[in-house]
Amino acid sequence: MKKSTLLKTGIIGAAIAALCCFTPLLVVLFGAVGLSAWVGHLDAVLMPALIFFLALIVYALFKKDKGTCCETDRKAD
Repeated sequence: MKKSTLLKTGIIGAAIAALCCFTPLLVVLFGAVGLSAWVGHLDAVLMPALIFFLALIVYALFKKDKGTCCETDRKAD
């Protein structure tokens, strides 16, 4: 995958997970559709997802781009 794709995925995923972790967005949504019994299990899913997406951001930032080296591409004279 490209570095920019990994970074975008990590940022969007972390933002959504953080929004759902730190605001009552999912609690209200689950209550509105009748799934309020599942609210107790949200932390078991959201915190690992947040950690995963933050790790993906760190990986994307430190990933080395595969470039070509000038010395190895030259033909031997």
